[in-house]
Amino acid sequence: MLDEHVVFVDLETTGATATHDRITEVGVIEVNHGRLISEWSTLVNPGISIPPMIQALTGINNQMVASAPSFEDIQRELLLRLEGKLFIAHNARFDYGFLKNEFGRCGVTFNARVLCTVKLSRKLYPQHPRHNLDTLLERHALACEARHRALGDAKVLWLLAQKWTEEHGAPRVRSVIDGLVKTQSVPAGLPDLAFDNIPQTPGVYFFYGDNDVVLYVGKSINMRSRVMAHFSGDHRVNKDMQIAREIKRIDWKQTAGELGALLLESRLVKQLAPVHNRHLRRHSQLCAWHWRDGQGDSDGDAAPQLATAAEIDPAHFGELYGLFRSRATAIEALREIAATHGLCNILLGLEKRSVASTGPCFAHQLKRCRGACVGLESRAQHALRVKEALSALRTLPWPFKGRIGIRETAADGETAEMHVIDRWCHLGAVRSEQELYALAEGKSAPPFDVDIYKIIKRFLAKPPRNTTIIELAA
Repeated sequence: MLDEHVVFVDLETTGATATHDRITEVGVIEVNHGRLISEWSTLVNPGISIPPMIQALTGINNQMVASAPSFEDIQRELLLRLEGKLFIAHNARFDYGFLKNEFGRCGVTFNARVLCTVKLSRKLYPQHPRHNLDTLLERHALACEARHRALGDAKVLWLLAQKWTEEHGAPRVRSVIDGLVKTQSVPAGLPDLAFDNIPQTPGVYFFYGDNDVVLYVGKSINMRSRVMAHFSGDHRVNKDMQIAREIKRIDWKQTAGELGALLLESRLVKQLAPVHNRHLRRHSQLCAWHWRDGQGDSDGDAAPQLATAAEIDPAHFGELYGLFRSRATAIEALREIAATHGLCNILLGLEKRSVASTGPCFAHQLKRCRGACVGLESRAQHALRVKEALSALRTLPWPFKGRIGIRETAADGETAEMHVIDRWCHLGAVRSEQELYALAEGKSAPPFDVDIYKIIKRFLAKPPRNTTIIELAA
């Protein structure tokens, strides 16, 4: 990092949310090829009150910023100091996000190549678990003359850069930085500022080619970052290289959180059938093993039956085992289970035997079946072992009495949407009581979708903090 023109940046703010909180101080250290060029800092009037906890941490109070310039007053000079240089900060996403928002409020587009010193420290010192600034100061025996003030902390980053270069050598540090700082190149078919308006929020994004053909649908909790990653300079994924050649337009749809993005992506990939999506396609060959302990016979010798996509009913979950992409994979999975657990292929319906025959299955001849086919094991005991062997594949019964609503709240604390779920099926997302009533009156459950089932199952196993589950009237 010392072989180019860089700026070490630190901000003090009124809080942690870039869309609501404001900057109270900016510190910038400018270094060109290892030579210190300038140090610059200023207090900033945030236009809002600084919380007492933040005042105690930084020492910056409302009286100190009352006569300070606003961000709009300093934005021209600050932009001149930052533009065209490698932007280096600790937890860089925080500082860069605040500046993007502040510049945006002034009608200014700010973009920079960004290096996070937390990530750099982790790469250079992977043996250490912690990389916060206080820990790094202690680890490298450095002092900070003004901790939690913008210029003081920016100076620390400059000292760390020198220390790391001294300990690891410039070539090693440069190699690590090159891996962390990916230059996002705008594809030829897009305007230069194509990425600037994409929000840094959860949602689903769309890439379009000639004649508005949908090339790709993706999701992310930070759409802008994820979209830019598709077009990083290294193009490690061949699919991204193809998209970069074909793309003509980008669009997106915001969601309140990650769950909404996952559900929307799953539905739209199937609906739009994008050229470059290889997952979440329609599963017309989906099937599962249907088996009930002792079904049809008191001795429990009935074989599992293969249920097709049209026959899979979430109401019978608990009697279904495995959700397979095709008949062939379902049969192969059952064969592997039989081999692992010494089960009989004849009793499982995997091997036919004539009515007159009483001989063993082929697996028993290889000593891979315990002999239920020839009476060495009772049918009831075999059925018990089938149940045990299949248990890992058992589909989870719907754990609620009826429909539920999953309320997901966005990071801004204001935007929220409710996902209505009924027996693993996503009925839709609503943002008002009126929409919820309309959905309740006219929406029947769609066909079972294995991807939606997996998304909701993972969610219910560990619901995020920004969600609330509400049981709705049946």
